Amino acid sequence: MPERQKGLGLIIIALMLGMLLAALDQTIVATALPTIVSDLGGLEQLSWVVTGYLLASTVTTPLWGKLGDQYGRKTLFITAIAIFIVGSALCGLSQSMGQLIAFRSLQGLGGGGLMVLAQAIVGDVVPPRERGRYQGFFGAVFAVSSIIGPLLGGFFVDHLSWHWVFYINLPVAAVALAVIIAVLPGRSTRTKHTIDYAGIVLLGGATSCLVLLTTWGGTTYPWSDPLIWGLGLAAVAMLVAWWFVERRAAEPVMPPRLFATRTFTMSSAVGFVVGFGMFGALTYLPLFMQVVYGASATLSGIHLLPMMAGMLTMSIVSGQVISRYGRYRYFPIVGTAVATLGLFLLSRLTENSSTLVMSVDLLVLGVGLGMTMQVLVIVVQNAVGYEDLGVATSGATFFRLIGGSFGVAVLGSVFTATLNDDLRQVLAGVRLPAGFDPAMVQSDPTIIKRLPPALAADFLHVYADAISSVFMVAAPIMLLGFALSWFIPELPLRKTVSAVDLGEGLGAGSAERSSLEEVERGLVRLADTDLSKGYYARLGELAGLDGIPPAGVWIIARLGGEGWVRGQDLADRGKVTRAEGRPYADQLVAAGLVTRSADGESLRLTAEGERAAAALLAHAKDGLRALIADWGAHPELHRLLDTLCPQLLGADADRPR
Repeated sequence: MPERQKGLGLIIIALMLGMLLAALDQTIVATALPTIVSDLGGLEQLSWVVTGYLLASTVTTPLWGKLGDQYGRKTLFITAIAIFIVGSALCGLSQSMGQLIAFRSLQGLGGGGLMVLAQAIVGDVVPPRERGRYQGFFGAVFAVSSIIGPLLGGFFVDHLSWHWVFYINLPVAAVALAVIIAVLPGRSTRTKHTIDYAGIVLLGGATSCLVLLTTWGGTTYPWSDPLIWGLGLAAVAMLVAWWFVERRAAEPVMPPRLFATRTFTMSSAVGFVVGFGMFGALTYLPLFMQVVYGASATLSGIHLLPMMAGMLTMSIVSGQVISRYGRYRYFPIVGTAVATLGLFLLSRLTENSSTLVMSVDLLVLGVGLGMTMQVLVIVVQNAVGYEDLGVATSGATFFRLIGGSFGVAVLGSVFTATLNDDLRQVLAGVRLPAGFDPAMVQSDPTIIKRLPPALAADFLHVYADAISSVFMVAAPIMLLGFALSWFIPELPLRKTVSAVDLGEGLGAGSAERSSLEEVERGLVRLADTDLSKGYYARLGELAGLDGIPPAGVWIIARLGGEGWVRGQDLADRGKVTRAEGRPYADQLVAAGLVTRSADGESLRLTAEGERAAAALLAHAKDGLRALIADWGAHPELHRLLDTLCPQLLGADADRPR
């Protein structure tokens, strides 16, 4: 028993490290971007350092999940972490912005697999009774990554170099890889899928074309350019093809029927807008702080803390309030309104604004995003039928992350266009120092510090104005989200949906769970709460075990169907000495429910005891059945109860104290 626990602990640590790396790389580069631009150039391509990772990780998550089910999650997790390691090493070695963007996409491909498969493997190796606790650990990983990502990025830039933003992944990922290879058992069971390759390729291609269109249109190429028109036509053609393919696919990546549900459509649209605002702010605020305020990379990460703290706090608070009162409709309405205000306030920042004002503005934005992000997953899960629960949850996460990709790309185009226009105006009215090339200001913003004070002030104003315009554009888009959120109806909250997932609410990638796995996840969370609150006393009363204390009821549940069990083994499972457990066993023997072996070393239920154990199991099933009744009658849910209930009943962690 101790060896198994040690092995399980190592596996969980390795999985958490893998998820931490994948989640961190969504935000860790934000504070390093200004330094990367000053080293590699390519300010107009800055957005793709973030977009490349988000797009690759988001579009490939359905494929990782299905392939893991079909060919074994251990093999696929090893593949994903190997891709992530190679991508990270190549990112650190990049000599141009084009190389960095390409390698970030490769890194995102591996990162998507890490987030999906790590969560799936937990279900393979952790007993059902303990999954709620471990799910909480993984939710904490995303919470921690959202806070420390920008801080770590700034720290590495200031004390090492921007290359270490990527190199730090190598030793950590190598440890995780070694542990998984050595300790994680291979899964013997496989689930055959008809993988929707065409749907994944068409959806990913259409999304990439649209992001490229919004990035290049009006900046790199005029809107009338044939390339821009070609990207638009290709995106439309692929979306139409995707629609027809999905209607015929055996296991569509995103069934078109979901869009007939108003709640899903409106929630996805609002999620898209929220991702747009969140990742847009995370990408361009560090540039503002480092170029305009002259803050260090580390300090720019610290300045982002009010936003991240507001997001985390309100995500937790909103989830708890919804779980307690069952009402959710006004959270996205109020949240998008507050986020709109936050973006508007940020658009008013200038080179003369104080850091206190900026911190308050960021806190307002974070509070608004936090009130919305967690809730949208709950809204979608609560609105769809059981057969669509898994794909709808994945769809909600997909649209938020794709919104982030579009946000970074579109706002990057706004930033570049405004910067170019403002620079032309400044250059038309000033005399430049001899030998100074104005193009250097775009490729290396840090050069502004070396200009004469009056000229430097002009260029700082140009950067401040360009970045403020980013938020001026983002604010009305968030306002559109506010308008759309009014069309999200409120439905009675399903019980398993109320068991919220902090990780997915904080911008994590989807775990690509099936509908059955989503229900099981919520059921285990609810059972975890119930089992810790006088459960065996209530269960004993329902089974008619009057006079039997909760610890005795637990022993009956533990012995049910087991035959002879050594007393020492039972004491070890309950984490007590035999002397502490003996009074309860003696009481059960006296009541005719348990018998002892001739040597007094083992215990077994009598026929009456087996009937009592069967009654306990039946009442426990009834309790769980009530929690999933609002999903309707589905054979696989009944089979879930038959499998899950015996595993939950009599678990070591629930022995009454």
